[in-house]
Amino acid sequence: MLDDLEGKRTGERIQIIRERKGMSRPVLAGLVGYSAEWLKGIESGRRLPPRLPALVRLAEVLAVGDVAILAGTDMDLGGNATIPISSFARIPHEAVPAIRDAVRAPLLTADEQVLPVAALRQRTAEAWQVWHTSRTHRTDVGRVLPALIRDARAAVRKAQGQERRDAWAVLADLWALVQHVIVWASEPELIWVVADRAMAAAQEADQPAALAGAAWTYAIVQRSGGDTDAALTLALDAADLLRMRLEDGGDEIRALHGALLLHAATTAARAGREGDAWRFWDEAAVVADRLPAGYHHPWTQFGGSNVALHAVSIGADLTKSAAAKEQAERIDPDSIPSRERRARLHVEIARTYQQRRDWSSMLDWLQRAYGISHDSVHYSPTGRQMASDAVDQGGPLIERRARGFAQELGLPL
Repeated sequence: MLDDLEGKRTGERIQIIRERKGMSRPVLAGLVGYSAEWLKGIESGRRLPPRLPALVRLAEVLAVGDVAILAGTDMDLGGNATIPISSFARIPHEAVPAIRDAVRAPLLTADEQVLPVAALRQRTAEAWQVWHTSRTHRTDVGRVLPALIRDARAAVRKAQGQERRDAWAVLADLWALVQHVIVWASEPELIWVVADRAMAAAQEADQPAALAGAAWTYAIVQRSGGDTDAALTLALDAADLLRMRLEDGGDEIRALHGALLLHAATTAARAGREGDAWRFWDEAAVVADRLPAGYHHPWTQFGGSNVALHAVSIGADLTKSAAAKEQAERIDPDSIPSRERRARLHVEIARTYQQRRDWSSMLDWLQRAYGISHDSVHYSPTGRQMASDAVDQGGPLIERRARGFAQELGLPL
């Protein structure tokens, strides 16, 4: 590592490398898809250091092969940590090419025989169920998505009147699932195309639930790219659209409203806005209390256990590891019906140990997550970073186990 980066914060490192390459702040910000003001906040230290996805994009544009070079003292990765861009920027999956083809197909004509909207709705619901119950959910859902995408797009072409709006609503839900499958596994451009199509489909459906679900999906893409301001604004605007419907809209509307508030809570936490994060979380908890016992939304999984899980995520995002660990100890994992979300709980607990540099415990929880859901760790940049940390910093006590696990994830050693 170059001497002029020693002892520097992440923002200071980014500024030094940017200026060394003769790149202006607006140019760098534009190339990674953010505002110059956002980058100024990072460089000055007014904002928390960017999370891994944004840090990877900055490293790519700055031609820094190891993301850890940008991670300064405020990220506490350890002096010997390495995070190769190739390991985290994109994690290829065999399902993506066929999904990409189904998304991009011009579909100038549609077959005379198309599936009824009710059948497509059922198939989409079943695919979401697989997403939440399979240990290899990305692989299993990815296998059925191409045909389902083509059939749903054809149905929209053929349907008329109210049936056409219902078909658009199904397609909006389907695009949300597609986004979940391809995130971290495809090029960013495809992810944005899918998010845009989800929003367009919801607008054609003109149904509150479809619009809320599409906003939830779009805001996830914004947040995963590091644009927390836009993601927070969209989530809160969509939640406001549903607020007037909470009394008579039924459990689905209330659950989507709660899911948007949880999204806002996590987004605020990632932006370092602790007060806002817990305020939005409190509002979501009130919504969850109004739902029937044990209720979980079919695909956002909003419900009591998901609210509790987000408390752990918020604590970890705010680097309050002790508080996050305390929240985690209150959760019964069996109360979480989604295998994918149960694995996420274990990943979040692993993060609390990572922040305390307890590498052995971190690896224990990460491997537990992997046992629950292979794909929730293998295709998680956070999970892969922690596995890499275990190899680099875990020491002789766990070195053999850490290296074996890193090899299972396909990490370069």
